Amino acid sequence: MSKINRYINDQVLFKVANLNSITILTKIVAGILTSKAIAVFIGVEGMALIGNMRNFLSAIHTFSILGFYNGFVKAIAEYKNDALKLSQTLSTAYYLGFSATIFISFLTYYNAESINDFLFSAHYNYAYVIKIMAVALPFYALNMFSFAIMNGFSKYKILLIINIIGQVLGLLVTLLLIYQNNIDGALLAAVIAPSLILLITFVGFVNQRSLAPSIKLTNVNIGILKKLGPFAIMGLITAIAIPLVSILIRNYIIDQVGIKQAGHWEAMQRISDYYLMFINSLMTLYFLPRFSEIDSKQEFRKEVFSFYKSTIPIFAVGLVVIYVLRSVLVSLIFSEAFQPTVDLFLWQLLGDFVKVLSIVIAYQFIAKKMFTHFIIIEIFLVVVMYLSSIYLIDIFGVEGAVIGHFVSYVMHYGIILLIFSSSLFGVLPSTQDE
Repeated sequence: MSKINRYINDQVLFKVANLNSITILTKIVAGILTSKAIAVFIGVEGMALIGNMRNFLSAIHTFSILGFYNGFVKAIAEYKNDALKLSQTLSTAYYLGFSATIFISFLTYYNAESINDFLFSAHYNYAYVIKIMAVALPFYALNMFSFAIMNGFSKYKILLIINIIGQVLGLLVTLLLIYQNNIDGALLAAVIAPSLILLITFVGFVNQRSLAPSIKLTNVNIGILKKLGPFAIMGLITAIAIPLVSILIRNYIIDQVGIKQAGHWEAMQRISDYYLMFINSLMTLYFLPRFSEIDSKQEFRKEVFSFYKSTIPIFAVGLVVIYVLRSVLVSLIFSEAFQPTVDLFLWQLLGDFVKVLSIVIAYQFIAKKMFTHFIIIEIFLVVVMYLSSIYLIDIFGVEGAVIGHFVSYVMHYGIILLIFSSSLFGVLPSTQDE
């Protein structure tokens, strides 16, 4: 039995089953019920508009915390027994994050009309929703700050409970607002639901450990900032570039093909998000810490091909099942009005398959702090994704967007293999001392 199989059975699977899987299942169920409500009460056109808001919100949320989350968690875990370093870490992340959040909140609030025109066009007026989002943004940022602290202190149980409560609360609010106000309600729910959980998080945070006295302006430290900086840059590029490109592609579909077709494409993106949650969770739990600890090309090669042999076949079978049942899934998750979405499955599934093959290797960029490589590759990916999608939409209609998704990840995978060709395919010394 391979090493990764033993690790998954002994450690990762246990963690996922007891901590992560419940949260992921809750997210998927909440997402499916929300998608069903949107399909029934709002329709295909509304799905496209809500997709733009969803992508914009994802980018704004990351920018509001400067992409610090992963680096912040890692720093807290490292310094939790060092009072001074911990105070410097908390203070630096809090004050810089607070400044970024206030800045982006004001910027968003006073440019709500322009943002509305970019997201929805001048034919719709949801500027008031964007202003509400700007007001709710600091509450989201404070919630994530508290989450990171509890995560850094390994308070997994309380995080699990808070996540589940938050998903259920967000779902109830979303369903109520959609039922009462249709698309306005769906947009309002999208911007306020992530902030509603703050009170629950704050109670859990206060009960764990009183760290407020450690947060001091005088303890903001440039050394900590340098430590968090690379993680922030990577987080910001990934979390902002991909949603922005998605908005641009969706807007192009609306302008050139039609808003209904954009709604079908958004439905396909939601289904993709649901099944990728599990595989992304496994890779985050295992490969990032594993790649961080190995120091030889032999071990790196062994881990990658072990994943390809043990997990990729299962993932491939899952994608085949999804493809065969695509018509049933569309009807179950959405409605009969979304049936044209079934034509988008083939290229989306193929693209997601190559994406997983590629990303598992790309985790090495983060693990080994290959920040320049990471940034260049991410920028290349989003540029190719945009250009190929626009070109192919002109030829194939909305199907061109999913073909562009496949093409961009094939090219991404090719470059990843080229960068790590010596580690994956080259002749290695018999010893592990590189």
